[in-house]
Amino acid sequence: MKEHLLFIVVTLFSSIGLIAQDYAKCRLIPLPQKIEEVNAVFKLADKTEIISESGLAEQAFYLQKELLRYTGISTVIGTNKDLKSYSTRIILKLTPQSKNKGVVNEESYFLKMNADECVVEAETHKGIFYGIVSLIQLVRLSEKTGNRVVEIDCLNIFDEPLYAWRGLMLDESRHFFGKEKVKQLLDWMAMYKLNRFHWHLTDTPGWRIEIKGYPKLGYIGGIGNHTCPYTKAEFYTQDEIKEIIRYAKERNIEVIPEIDMPGHAAAANRAYPEFSGGGSERYPDFTFNPGKDSVYTFLTRVLKEVDALFPSQIIHLGGDEVHFGNKNWKSDRSIQALMKKENMTDLKEVENYFLKRMADSVIVMNNKIAAWDEVAESDLPTDKTLVFFWRHDKPSQLQKAVDKGFPVVLCPRIPLYFDFIQDASHKQGRTWSGDYSSLDKVYAFNHKSVPVSYPANANILGIQANVWAETIVTPQRLDFMLFPRIAALAEAGWTEEGNKNFDGFNKRLSKHLKLYEEDNIYYYDPFSPQNTCEPVK
Repeated sequence: MKEHLLFIVVTLFSSIGLIAQDYAKCRLIPLPQKIEEVNAVFKLADKTEIISESGLAEQAFYLQKELLRYTGISTVIGTNKDLKSYSTRIILKLTPQSKNKGVVNEESYFLKMNADECVVEAETHKGIFYGIVSLIQLVRLSEKTGNRVVEIDCLNIFDEPLYAWRGLMLDESRHFFGKEKVKQLLDWMAMYKLNRFHWHLTDTPGWRIEIKGYPKLGYIGGIGNHTCPYTKAEFYTQDEIKEIIRYAKERNIEVIPEIDMPGHAAAANRAYPEFSGGGSERYPDFTFNPGKDSVYTFLTRVLKEVDALFPSQIIHLGGDEVHFGNKNWKSDRSIQALMKKENMTDLKEVENYFLKRMADSVIVMNNKIAAWDEVAESDLPTDKTLVFFWRHDKPSQLQKAVDKGFPVVLCPRIPLYFDFIQDASHKQGRTWSGDYSSLDKVYAFNHKSVPVSYPANANILGIQANVWAETIVTPQRLDFMLFPRIAALAEAGWTEEGNKNFDGFNKRLSKHLKLYEEDNIYYYDPFSPQNTCEPVK
């Protein structure tokens, strides 16, 4: 097996070096690391057989199901022991790492094609999945010929990701989009090899997750949204959460829940005002109360239910913008008593105390903590805490995080907030001192884009785009803000810098617009912006 893989690598790539950016047959996004053209056509038809080795039945079924979904072609699943009576074959093959020491990335894969066979080979199930995804993209981007036949120009590919964390965050507190829209988003995350779905489920406008121990969080805290405080309660039941997590898992996507604290807590405080720490004139009841032991009991019970739902073993605690609404902490008796007892001199120490206690609860549940970059100033354990750098205008926060040794996910507002406009002509959405998140800026982003000095042991997990929903009310507006920037995000997270080229990306992207249309996605067309009507929120 080792000799076979060595032959594949040498045969495929000894003569090509880095990939040419105007590569004729490759329409894949994100761009693979190495590709070779093959002078052959693979015909996918009802007589195509999917052959899977032991342990790959789920992956074979996923491939069969997606091919039927997108083409109407009914392939047949078999095994190596079956009689091969079909015209073409797709072979899924695991290669143990011990036999292939040259490939160490758990998401890497080989795709080798000729007129008779398409072989997806990898060391892990994740690698097999991404090989399958590339094949599905090739199928969708190829032309149907005749009745239920797709002819695919053959390619040989070796591929692996640049970053391990390739994420997308969706805020459903401000506006609620529902499970079918989330599933469609997960479909496209999988198609573009994004693997972390950060789900912002609680904030001031609404609480969007059922907690059985505290049902009023959904039934009362779920009332309203950013546009109107009186809309009916909308939240995900625990059964719906489980359904979405299963759907994501099938697509190799981990779901990371965010339960915001100690700020952004107004929805929870509407349901259970006894846990409120007050707020300010502009942000009433914005915080939980760090001075009450009952608050820690309440939130720990909430997080226990969250932990039982989400297998990612990461819970995002938010921890941002507490100063927006902690004015009442200066006069609250229980908080003042806490400060006196713990010899605290300012409210930032109170905030860090709160986060430390809640982090302890999360760690006891064998979870890691995730939080926004304000937490870089805390003394939370670096081996148990992930820092999400979001304030592009404060690179010092990233510097603090990497200097302390925190693992970091990069998601700065410019260019990775997708609620920011993507074209200067757009009127809805946000800007930052006139700046915005254009397609080319998203595409060009990497960790070197942030002006900091990375220590040798800096742990940059990857990148993530965040979709905040203050200005995103409808599913059509959500589509418009995501597509096609999600494609640029995918390539920024996956493809080596030396292989990237924006002109080449645009050539491939132009072919993907028809896929958006097939999925009824209301996308922004960067090639004909005058023909794209911007949805009003």
